[in-house]
Amino acid sequence: MFPFITLTDGAVYLRAFELGDAPALHQAIHESLPALSPWMSWANENYTLELAQRFITVTRAEWSAGRLYSFGVFDSQTNAFLGSCGLSHIHPVYHFCNLGYWIRTPQHGRGHAGRAAKLAAQFAFQRLNLIRAEIVIAKDNSASRRVAEKIGAHYEGILLNRMVVNKAIYDAHMFALIPADFGLVAQL
Repeated sequence: MFPFITLTDGAVYLRAFELGDAPALHQAIHESLPALSPWMSWANENYTLELAQRFITVTRAEWSAGRLYSFGVFDSQTNAFLGSCGLSHIHPVYHFCNLGYWIRTPQHGRGHAGRAAKLAAQFAFQRLNLIRAEIVIAKDNSASRRVAEKIGAHYEGILLNRMVVNKAIYDAHMFALIPADFGLVAQL
């Protein structure tokens, strides 16, 4: 639906994953398991290089179909792989999506997640004509909550029983970004 594209703010850039990213993705997930596994079911010791390759193949197909936009996040100066950011659960009637992000553990605290989330949200509003990007965060995931707060996402409250991770049920914080947060006008 929408061609593969690169987004940048000068410090980081986002682009669709390529098969050559699989080793870096695999390594980043394994080095970040303590931070990822409580909140993401797929992040576990059994995450193989083959699963990383399959993830990339599927996300590229979903991108081409306009159902999911999964970006690798890279350092603009070194091209090092930093993590991932994506737009998922795109609602074709109500024009909103879910915005998710993670950054490999050694790169935490440098603002990469916030920069990536803002770039992805702007893409959603400017290129996909979405009018809302929701950031749904498990109640105890304080790191992701800090990112949402730092980028100025609107806090909308607690959603009861909103997330399931590894068969555990979590209440979740709901944050949202809208076009006006970027000086844009919502358009359909």
